[in-house]
Amino acid sequence: MTRKVGTEEAIQRWNRFADAYAANHTEQGDIHKEVFLNPALFSLMGNVKNKNVLDAGCGEGYLSRMLAKAGARVTAVDYSPRMIEIAKERTPNGLPIRYQQGNLENLYDLEDQSFDLIVSNMVIQDLADYEKAFQEMHRLLADRGCFIFSILHPCFITPESGWEKTIDGHKLHWNVDRYFYEGAYEQRLGDQEKILFFHRTLTSYINTLIHTGFHVESIVEPKPAKEMLEKYPSFAEDLRCPDFIVFQLTN
Repeated sequence: MTRKVGTEEAIQRWNRFADAYAANHTEQGDIHKEVFLNPALFSLMGNVKNKNVLDAGCGEGYLSRMLAKAGARVTAVDYSPRMIEIAKERTPNGLPIRYQQGNLENLYDLEDQSFDLIVSNMVIQDLADYEKAFQEMHRLLADRGCFIFSILHPCFITPESGWEKTIDGHKLHWNVDRYFYEGAYEQRLGDQEKILFFHRTLTSYINTLIHTGFHVESIVEPKPAKEMLEKYPSFAEDLRCPDFIVFQLTN
């Protein structure tokens, strides 16, 4: 846990971490996105050809590029100025992607009901005011549109969680503590930067979505497929408990 902080400090930390974060991403994202999140997201998104899509929290832009190559017209926003710079640098000329800096808590310059699909990949946990972000996604979604977002699984990735190990490092079981704490906590990523995450309970997430006006269509707790385990055998341990959860919602 940490002192009371908000999204502005989270932005500053992600901005400082942007280059190191991007260096760890290929055109499939990082290894966790390749193994867990991309298969879940694309199975829920279906055919995106000719759809107006918002990549809400695009980071270095890998998902925006994948969506554009699949035929979508993409608007990509991220609250880190440096992330947007990197995303533009990595995007080939001709891909239909419009990048802009923007905080999902207030995307005032985007028009109501302007997107057929909104996808937010591992972003909502980076925002202090997730209720406001959900309200913005609901405002921006066209009638019969779809909002899909992924986060760290709040039941298993808590402010104090991790493997219980033997003295020689054998992993016994996954410990979870402080689940009902809601607020900011720090997580070291890379060698230097401590990133801010904002923890909420699963109850808070689902009730907030319902109260915002969303309908829950599907929930996925991604696990590695057989072909991914053949490629990355170490991920067999992720069959013991989930790291992520993905929601598919309609308005």
